[in-house]
Amino acid sequence: MLGQISDIDLRLLKVFRTVVESGGFAQAEVALNVSSSAISASMADLEKRLGLRLCQRGRAGFALTDEGLKAYLALQELHTALDCFRAEINSIHRQLKGELVIGITDNLVTLPHMKITRALASLKAQGPDVQVDIRMMSPGIVERGVVDGQLHLGVVPRVQKVSGLNYHPLYSETSRLYCSAEHPLFPVVDDEIGESQLAAHEAVGQSFAPCKSVTTLLDQLNVTAKASDREGIAFMILTGLYVGFLPDHYARRWVESGQMRALCATRMSYDLDYAAIVRKGGSPSMVLDTFLQSLEINV
Repeated sequence: MLGQISDIDLRLLKVFRTVVESGGFAQAEVALNVSSSAISASMADLEKRLGLRLCQRGRAGFALTDEGLKAYLALQELHTALDCFRAEINSIHRQLKGELVIGITDNLVTLPHMKITRALASLKAQGPDVQVDIRMMSPGIVERGVVDGQLHLGVVPRVQKVSGLNYHPLYSETSRLYCSAEHPLFPVVDDEIGESQLAAHEAVGQSFAPCKSVTTLLDQLNVTAKASDREGIAFMILTGLYVGFLPDHYARRWVESGQMRALCATRMSYDLDYAAIVRKGGSPSMVLDTFLQSLEINV
């Protein structure tokens, strides 16, 4: 009795099918690109594996035995089933369906070189039925969501690496210290603003874990308030009572309208890298893989 069919069995069956359809060992040499003796050895291995005499070979020529004919007919059914399987898999690829849940750190949409929007458009073009769920969260919550499988993918600052996650670089942003038009420092030129003068005014910091470069700059300020996201920091700055760090791309709207300006831009600024994160060893997902490819990330 034949047990589990192995890759070796499939290779031997391919030789058998080629020999039958070519009309003999010698005729199959060209199709298989192997010698007649190698074909003979493969056929002997297959007969031993199946426990059947598949063909007669010798001076009289090549001919299938009754058992060999039945085995060949069964092999044809196997190949038909494989063709159906291949067609079904190709159909699945053509019908990209499912859900993509993404967790993103707030206020990245104003980045001029944002890749997420283009990747989402590409994903929907390839799979119109894909359902997208975007959730705006703080970096720590995004990382936990990806680790526990609640999120398929996250976009977070590359402050520290969490075990269990793969980090793929996306882009970077520059943040500077801003004040509003109502703040006392707004009309003062940067050259006249010293460290002691900056420290004399209240500042708003971050309630989420900042990177080391941010911590160094915040230590120079009088932080009396915190916000959980950039929008909260912007709210506090616009009161006219606080200074705070905002990404240039996010603050641009208020700068262009004359409501904000950057203070001491050359020394009170930092760059922050962002990465797409996915769980290590996560369940295979064609929707996620397609999205990662749209982000130009190898999967």
